Amino acid sequence: MINELSHNNEYKHWLKDLKQKVLKSQLKAVVKVNSTLLEFYWELGEEIVQRQTQARWGDGFLKQLSQDLMAEFPEMKGFSKRNLEQIRKWYQFWSAASAIAQQPVSQLWQIPWGHNLKIITKCQSVEEAVYYVQNTIDNGWSRSVLTHQIESGLWQREGKAISNFNETLPTPQSDLAQQALKDPYVFDFLTLSKQHSERELEQGLIEHITHFLLELGAGFAYMGKQYPIQVGERDFFIDLLFYHTQLHCYVVIELKIGDFEPEHAGKLNFYIKAIDEQLRKEADQPAIGILLCKNKDRLVAEYALSDIQKPIGVSEYQLTQSLPKNLQSKLPSIEEIENELGGEL
Repeated sequence: MINELSHNNEYKHWLKDLKQKVLKSQLKAVVKVNSTLLEFYWELGEEIVQRQTQARWGDGFLKQLSQDLMAEFPEMKGFSKRNLEQIRKWYQFWSAASAIAQQPVSQLWQIPWGHNLKIITKCQSVEEAVYYVQNTIDNGWSRSVLTHQIESGLWQREGKAISNFNETLPTPQSDLAQQALKDPYVFDFLTLSKQHSERELEQGLIEHITHFLLELGAGFAYMGKQYPIQVGERDFFIDLLFYHTQLHCYVVIELKIGDFEPEHAGKLNFYIKAIDEQLRKEADQPAIGILLCKNKDRLVAEYALSDIQKPIGVSEYQLTQSLPKNLQSKLPSIEEIENELGGEL
């Protein structure tokens, strides 16, 4: 196959044109490295598919093409046979997508090649892939953050919390607030025993505030833990208080290590009222509350929120997702490992 292609006039002419495109892309790439490269990759993927379909060149043709391009452009790393196969796969994924008309191809060129490959490799549907492309552009995710978000199932969890936002917030604030919530939240960065307390959960989240903010999502700004408020002659303490820079409102978070109970919503409603009265400024939207619990009965939560006047969302949280339950309790915590290491020094 390779020897045949070397003497194939059609292949020779196409290879000559392809080399000219590479040279042009190199010149443009001085200014726009990523978008120019991916625009070229898209055209290359399209031509590879067309040549293999129309000229009936098999996969052996990619090996020959890889050798010819690497010989001509030895300083470029994108012409290995493996990468040519990935370029073809990337093009086929998006060109066959029914959503491509709503998803301009140029959006794919706004994120790095490694991000593009991660998305088409790990996503199970076009809709999911579109979601991660858009969020990578909007939030500037690194490849490691993107990988974490996909593996934690962010697309499946976002906007799934039970809430009364439609009844307590005006549109579009209600829609934006709903999208800001997830169910469940995954706190797999924590190492807590099965008998952990609410205070230990709270402390763990604050000690890992970077991971916590990443899991909460874009826009959350940390204001404090055990945030004090005074109502009448009594002092109260809110587990966690945030300000959401996109929703322009305070977010009150209460942590419960057990099952959701209706009285939890009443207490959170009280806290939200206090924050609105004491902290909310004229430019702020109404505060919202998030109740994080270990488990919830969906119908009980819906009943509990139905007559609540303040906007509240109820979500579950998970401490681990990557390990089987029968192994989780057998592994030492970070603190135990540190103590062991400290004893040897």
